[in-house]
Amino acid sequence: MVRAKHEILGSSHRRNESGPPRDPLFRCWLHVDATPNDPRSEGPTPLTSRNEPRLIRETGLDARIAALAEPVIEDLGFRLVRVKCSGRNGFTVQVMAERPDGTIGVDDCEAISRNLAPVIDAEDPVDRAYHLEVSSPGIDRPLVRRSDFERWAGHVAKIELSEGHDGRRRFRGPLLGVEGETFGIRIEDAPEGTPDAAWLPFGLLAEARLVMTDDLIAASFKAAKKASAELAAETDDEDATDEPSVH
Repeated sequence: MVRAKHEILGSSHRRNESGPPRDPLFRCWLHVDATPNDPRSEGPTPLTSRNEPRLIRETGLDARIAALAEPVIEDLGFRLVRVKCSGRNGFTVQVMAERPDGTIGVDDCEAISRNLAPVIDAEDPVDRAYHLEVSSPGIDRPLVRRSDFERWAGHVAKIELSEGHDGRRRFRGPLLGVEGETFGIRIEDAPEGTPDAAWLPFGLLAEARLVMTDDLIAASFKAAKKASAELAAETDDEDATDEPSVH
């Protein structure tokens, strides 16, 4: 798919500042991104529901903004992936979102930004001027839902647990899918003579994200090419339907 990002300068200011709010500043650009594919299939596996709960949630200010963002994003037909505030560009509120099928475009990001910015400004959780950045999850995306671990089976991920499991909290390796309330990972650095696979409880999950690999990049270009061909075919069909009949 195509990675999309849209950024708007928030009108929220420090309470001791005065003067009119600044005009919104928009920045849009494209970047090739991966559409998740099961390595055993030719196409992406549909996600189950845009309302599937997230396993990993924010804390502090990130959590307050996520609580505002999630219903807005879902009303527009998308799913929230993550909210993260940082000191980049002064202060940036990054919101990652996607459609239920894992895609998102520039126009989608712009629609989310325009609907979300007034909600954040009205509730005023940010005490300074900020950049609201809405984007796709990216190639090395966070894994936040159970379906992510099924959908990305076969790709390398980095995992961090909230507490130790069999003596360790951090794991890296290809995902093995889901069994019950656990997900599997093949451990790249397993000591010789020890099991090279672990099944970890979802309940201990603290952080998870994909790792950029050649296979992932190759899948990205393949998926982007397929999506472009499908879009072109849909456009041709619509043009044919709109043509007036000749009698």
